[in-house]
Amino acid sequence: MSTFSFTISPSDVDTIKGNTAGTNSAFEATADRGFSRASTHNILTAQFGDGYEQRVLNGINSKQDSFSVSFNNRPAEDINLIAAFFDNNAGKSFDFVITDSYSSGSLSNSTIKVTCNEYNVTYARETIHSLNCTLKRVYEP
Repeated sequence: MSTFSFTISPSDVDTIKGNTAGTNSAFEATADRGFSRASTHNILTAQFGDGYEQRVLNGINSKQDSFSVSFNNRPAEDINLIAAFFDNNAGKSFDFVITDSYSSGSLSNSTIKVTCNEYNVTYARETIHSLNCTLKRVYEP
């Protein structure tokens, strides 16, 4: 089964909720179906006068990925927790688990580093909210 999620650690949940007792458990934020992934490659191109051109990948990590992710019609507490996590980690990377390849004939998961620089919250009802965000893949150790 495909997985597209990130986990908010128990210590982050405690910090967000203002709990010093350390009683909260980890929160797994699983993306809704139908999210999208946009990929581009950074390519250097040399063009010559006779129409000939040479291309080469630019850099070690030349593939740039961004994901449009939605968490629709969720309890307001969950959406507020996700939004607070994004606010607390602005400019910092976190792990995002995606199902993106086949290994031995079956789907396999990869864990990549992403950042969230923008998100939108929709207040459908008093207790039901939605959140849409863009996660950008980053390459770091």
